Amino acid sequence: MLTNPVWAALSGPQACFAEAAGNAARYLPEIAPFAALSDPADPSAWRDLATITDFAIVTGPSVIPLAGWRTESVTPGVQMIGQSMSGVDDPDTVVLTEKDVPEMLELVARAKPGPFLKRTVDLGRYLGIRDSGGKLVAMAGERFRMPGWTEVSAVCTDPEWRGKGLAARLTLAVASGILARGELPFLHAVHDNDNAIRLYGRLGFTHNADVVFGAYRI
Repeated sequence: MLTNPVWAALSGPQACFAEAAGNAARYLPEIAPFAALSDPADPSAWRDLATITDFAIVTGPSVIPLAGWRTESVTPGVQMIGQSMSGVDDPDTVVLTEKDVPEMLELVARAKPGPFLKRTVDLGRYLGIRDSGGKLVAMAGERFRMPGWTEVSAVCTDPEWRGKGLAARLTLAVASGILARGELPFLHAVHDNDNAIRLYGRLGFTHNADVVFGAYRI
């Protein structure tokens, strides 16, 4: 399941956010740019994908697109799991909802944690920290959800507020909510984001697999 998390999510608990065709599925375009195939090595699954989108970000241990799909970028990453970690609730966090999306998008533009769109917040519980003036300065939330596992995602801090431990607090708080449901947290990081990988290691996440994030267009 962890080797193909987007497929496990879109064919399982997050099917309500999916557009699917045969052995391929994608998140609705306002939710996330990710797509998945039941078997990335199956040419017919790539043909199914072409019937629902002409662009997709596909992740897995290895992704080789079918001829006709142009590779726009391939970013190596790591998958980490929190199989034996403990979450920590944080009384200073606030739950972020649809009304907070404009602020969340502004923070994402400043902090650049990765894909986050107008309805990404619908995928799960998002938490934020605000400064004394009420400005959103850090956030984290849930993205891919599959049986037994939920991904911690969009962990980001305003550049002016980095170094104060906000990312760690939010990651632990989001993980706490996941663990409280009887699920386990996991996450992804770009392979050369050494600071983030070290932080997640200190919080109790361990390396599970090397992965790639490939952007493909037909």
